Amino acid sequence: MGVFMVLQDVSDIEKKIEEAPDSAYEIGVAIGTYLPFLVLILVAYLFYSYSKKRRGSE
Repeated sequence: MGVFMVLQDVSDIEKKIEEAPDSAYEIGVAIGTYLPFLVLILVAYLFYSYSKKRRGSE
């Protein structure tokens, strides 16, 4: 089920890019699509590093 949702999201992104009025809109769609994933990765890394430091200090 999760794979289907990802594939559907990719097709929606491609559709938005094809219908984009100009290149600035395409850049905005790309940033808006990938930025949340990058933020989640950063937060996960910060939690990991915090827990690693906390475990090492005990």
